[in-house]
Amino acid sequence: MEINDLTPAELRVWEAFPNGEGVDFRAHPDETGAGGETWGAERTVRAEVLTALLLSGPNTGGRVAGLNIRGARITGKLNLRYAAVEHPIRLRACWFERKPLLYSAQLRYFALNDSTLPGLTANSVSVDVALKLSCCRITGPVRLAGARISGGLFLRRAVIGTPPTGDEPPEETPEPPLLVSHAVIGTDVIAMEITVHGQTRLNGTTVAGKVNLDGARLLAPGATALHAETLTVGTDVRAMRAQLHGRVNLTGSRIPGQLNLAYARFVNPGGVALRASSCVIGEVWLRSCDTVQGSVNLRRSQFDMLHMPPETWPEKIRIDGLTYRTLVPHLPADQRLPALEREEAGYLPYAYEQLAAAYRTAGDEAAARTVQLAKLRRHRRTQPRHARVWGLLQDATVGYGFRPLRAAGWLLALLMTGWIAYGLQPPRPIKEGEAPDFNPVFYTLDLMLPIIGFGQEQAFAPSGWYQWLSYLLIVTGWVLATTTAAGVSRSLQRQ
Repeated sequence: MEINDLTPAELRVWEAFPNGEGVDFRAHPDETGAGGETWGAERTVRAEVLTALLLSGPNTGGRVAGLNIRGARITGKLNLRYAAVEHPIRLRACWFERKPLLYSAQLRYFALNDSTLPGLTANSVSVDVALKLSCCRITGPVRLAGARISGGLFLRRAVIGTPPTGDEPPEETPEPPLLVSHAVIGTDVIAMEITVHGQTRLNGTTVAGKVNLDGARLLAPGATALHAETLTVGTDVRAMRAQLHGRVNLTGSRIPGQLNLAYARFVNPGGVALRASSCVIGEVWLRSCDTVQGSVNLRRSQFDMLHMPPETWPEKIRIDGLTYRTLVPHLPADQRLPALEREEAGYLPYAYEQLAAAYRTAGDEAAARTVQLAKLRRHRRTQPRHARVWGLLQDATVGYGFRPLRAAGWLLALLMTGWIAYGLQPPRPIKEGEAPDFNPVFYTLDLMLPIIGFGQEQAFAPSGWYQWLSYLLIVTGWVLATTTAAGVSRSLQRQ
């Protein structure tokens, strides 16, 4: 391109490029690329001029050349497909007529902060330092599938996609506005307060550091808002105070640090609001969240710590195979047990065993026993009606072995009954002159205890209703002894 073909605005850019100097076309320091379509020729630069500079622009010895523009209207297409660009590119607060094409380009540094553009095609792009799109307004899709960014990806306060108007029927398979699947990010993905109208796709992506979505608004009602299957990060995934309208899919993710969803709001009524099945995560934080609108699927996942208050659980959950070491906050078992009743698959023995194990890890054996008792009661409801009788008997007498003092209470009540009854009306001796002195307490114990004998039962024979009382004491004693033995045996097996 000949220098004589350049407009005054382009000439400023051309002359500043060899020294890496900045060219600022803005009318005031806070101006962004919004409204750039109305800017005149004094701040309009053709994309082909920028391409020519980046690929074969002039250089000055001892200086680092670079493209550094603020507040320009860029017409045409910035086409760097397959290009290898050694110079840093800064096009901040600019307005783009057409979306830049960076497919499979090799770039040093690329920043479009505060700019407005109709999209960005950068699949398989390689960036040595960082790719910055913070505070951008991007109406079309951002394609970064397969990108390799040695530094970080910055999307802070960006607005991507266009909200639906309602005038046209939605597409069956709309293109995701933000596509970063199967990418490799060398440090962090910073997308605090980002707004995406449609799906954000991070499936298969590897991030060496953290993913920060604090305050994000991912809006895809009735569809998938965040698709992050098999996402792998080096530290944390944060989405505190995020607004998540649509399905959040983290299936198969590996997050060694925290998945921090504190204060987040999940909205997908009638569908799955949060799916984090088959995940391996250090700590999961759902602290101070509203009740999830939609179901939660945590099947086959492994968490070291799960922070989820009872009021956050929705009406339908799927937790078959969920493993966690500790459950926070530490609450009485009666507040945790109702959530297990919401399992879509029905009664899951493992869910109760896992909750009991968490209480044992916290040193709360009483709560663990309460959970085990609730498990057996829930299991009883799944049995045929005729098979529930034995369970009801064990529950009423000794609480399936978890309430041994109940047996002592029953025995004491029966002992008092026999003591008073036979104390007022002693039974006649079977053989006069050979019977020992009658003792109503030990006579009652002799009837109730099937193994221990005090010589009273064989020496005396009650009559009338006292005889029926003796039969009742014998039968009740056997039942108490059998149920107690069954409960103790069950407890020993658990130990």
